[in-house]
Amino acid sequence: MKRSKIIRDHRSVLNTDAFDKRRFKELFGMSDGLQKVREEGELPTTESLLGDIWAALYKMKPQLLKEVADRSLKPNRTIIKKLMTDQRFEEYRRYTRLDDLAATVCAVKFGEKINVWLAEVKAEDKELRERLEAVQSLQEEMPVRQAEEMEKAEDGLMQELEKASVQLNDKLELTLATNGERFLQAMDEAVEETIKVKESVISLMGGSSAGKGDAELKKVPLREQLAVADKVAQDPKIREIADWAGRFKQVAREKQKSKYVDAMEWRSVMLGNEIERLLPIELSLYSHDATKNDFLRRFAEGETLQYDKKKREELGKGPIVCCLDQSGSMKLLDNQSKGFILALLTIAKKQRRDLCVLLFSTTIQRNTYVKGKITGNELIRLARTYLGGGTDFTLSLEGAMKVIEQSTFKRSDVIFVTDGEDEVSEEFLKKFHKKKKLKEFNVLTLLVGNDTDVAESFSDRVLHVTDFDEEGSFTAFEI
Repeated sequence: MKRSKIIRDHRSVLNTDAFDKRRFKELFGMSDGLQKVREEGELPTTESLLGDIWAALYKMKPQLLKEVADRSLKPNRTIIKKLMTDQRFEEYRRYTRLDDLAATVCAVKFGEKINVWLAEVKAEDKELRERLEAVQSLQEEMPVRQAEEMEKAEDGLMQELEKASVQLNDKLELTLATNGERFLQAMDEAVEETIKVKESVISLMGGSSAGKGDAELKKVPLREQLAVADKVAQDPKIREIADWAGRFKQVAREKQKSKYVDAMEWRSVMLGNEIERLLPIELSLYSHDATKNDFLRRFAEGETLQYDKKKREELGKGPIVCCLDQSGSMKLLDNQSKGFILALLTIAKKQRRDLCVLLFSTTIQRNTYVKGKITGNELIRLARTYLGGGTDFTLSLEGAMKVIEQSTFKRSDVIFVTDGEDEVSEEFLKKFHKKKKLKEFNVLTLLVGNDTDVAESFSDRVLHVTDFDEEGSFTAFEI
C-alpha cells in the first residue's frame, strides 16, 4: 500500500514554531521510515507524536508546554515528558541536536520502539487495550483538526474523544510508572541503532577523508541521505556492505597516502595547518611559552608556515574499469565486493576519474559513475544487484573494450576480479592485446581462490587472493 507523504496533524505539545513544523513536514516527505511508523502507529496521534519527538531531538532548547488545550494530545505529552525527563535524554541529544539526518533517524527508531512497547503492554493489559481502541474508534469517526479548530469544537463527538483520551492518558501514566524501565531501555536501544545507522551511511556515502566523513556526508543531498538511511535500517545486507566499505576505504586512504607521499617533494612555502608539513621555525615557536599562544591561534586559523608539495609524477592515470565476476560461486563474497567497489569509487571521486563497473556472469550489467560520483539510488541498486549464473570472461572483456572505445576512457586502469575459470580464444586474445596497445590500458586481475593460466593470457599482472580482505587485493587501491 502506498503511504501518504502529507502531514495532516501539525499539533504539538512542545514549543515548536512555524519553522519547526515546516522543516518536519519536509523531512517527513523524504523519509519512508517516518511514513511507515505513522502507518503502523499504535496511537491515533502518532503523526503529531513523531513531530514532537523529532523537535525534542533536533531543537536547541525544546520545552514541554505546561498545558495543552487539546486534551486528545495528553497521551503524547505523557510520552514526551517521560523521554525528556530521563537523565539520558540530553546525552541522546549530543548525537541529534541540529543534525537533520541523526534527528530524523532517531525519531524513526523512537517511533518504532514506542509502537512495539505499546503493542506489548496492551497485550498484557486489557484495560489499556480497551482505552486505546476506544480512542482509535472515535478518532476514525472525525477528521484531524488543527488545534485552534479543536478549541472551538463543542460537538459531542469531540467531547467524547477528549474524555476517552484523558482516560487513556491516566492509564498510560500508570503503565509508564510500572513499566517505565522497559520503555527507557527501548529508547536506549533506539539511540544505539541510530548511531549505527548513521555510521553506516557515512561509510557508504561519506567519502574517503579520515575524520571528515560527517562533513563530507553533508555535501550529499539530504533526501539521498535519508533514503540510504532507511535502506540501511531495514536491510542487513546493506549494513554489512557498509562495514566492508568503511574498512576498505580506510585501507584505500593509506594506500593512496603512501603513494602520494612517495610521489611528492618539498618545493616552496605556503600557509596551512598540516602538522607533518610545518616549518621547523613554527615548531620552535610552539615550544616557547611566550610564542605558544600566537602559534596556536595561527595554526587554528590555518596561517602557520608549512612546506608546499609539488608532484613529481602524475598520480591517477585515467578512468577505472572494474570487471566484477558475479557468477554463483562469488555469492559469499558479494558484500565484500560491493564494499570494495565503494572504496574504489572514493579514489575515483577524489581524483576526479570516471569509474565503470561491469558486473558479469553469463550476462553483463554496466554502471558508469562520472568523476566517481554515485547517488543514493544508484548505491542501493548496486548493493542489491547480483547476477548469478556462470562465468564468461570474453563477454566481460568485450564489455571493457566497448567502454574504453569511448574517448573519456582512454588510458584506463582495468581491474578484473574473478574466482572462475573460462576459455578465451586465441583470436579474441589477439584482438584484445591490439586494443590494449592502441588505447593504452593495463589489466590488473585479482584471482580469488583458483589458479588459472587464462587470466595470465590477458592480464598485465595477476594477484592470487582468497578474498578481498587481504594485502594482495589492496594493490587495486594503488591505481
